[in-house]
Amino acid sequence: MTDTKSKKGKVVIISGPSGVGKSTICKELVKQISDVCMSVSVTTRPKSDAEIDGKDYWFISEEEFQQRIDNDLLLEHAKVFNHYYGTPKDKIAEALDAGKVAILEIDVQGAKQAKAVFDDAVMIFILPPTEKALADRMNRRGRDAEDAAEERLNGASAEIAVAWQYYEYMVINEDLQQAVSECVQIIENARAQT
Repeated sequence: MTDTKSKKGKVVIISGPSGVGKSTICKELVKQISDVCMSVSVTTRPKSDAEIDGKDYWFISEEEFQQRIDNDLLLEHAKVFNHYYGTPKDKIAEALDAGKVAILEIDVQGAKQAKAVFDDAVMIFILPPTEKALADRMNRRGRDAEDAAEERLNGASAEIAVAWQYYEYMVINEDLQQAVSECVQIIENARAQT
């Protein structure tokens, strides 16, 4: 008799304050780990010139977002800095059924919702080396007006406080390659245990 046990997928949640380097780390993880897929969130925020619809986010209206909530099509959703973000359930289910690691780059509100559904999800929080380093990174990105950047910095402190309560792993992104290596090791160890 042959072993027909299929490989089980894994949910990995990566969170951290704006500007900490989550997206860069996630892109590296997709390159370095086999059988990984990056979840693409839906959002109501405007698309920047550099972003591609369906690759960076699915950009939808608030009405469409509400329809997805009403039809129970989102694994998690949250309002962050006056815009809605959510993770489509169907894409996560497809990845897990295929035995892949599904990486969700989401905020702490959404992470708590996703963890309630996938209690074995691996939760990694990316920390800045210092608050000043985070402020410098946010300024270099140049995405926010000064008042929005200050709001994001204030939000970072609250996020970090919550993360210490809910996340299993805290990774400091002072050196990008070191942070990526730590995340790869965490994910590979979690896969070996399933």
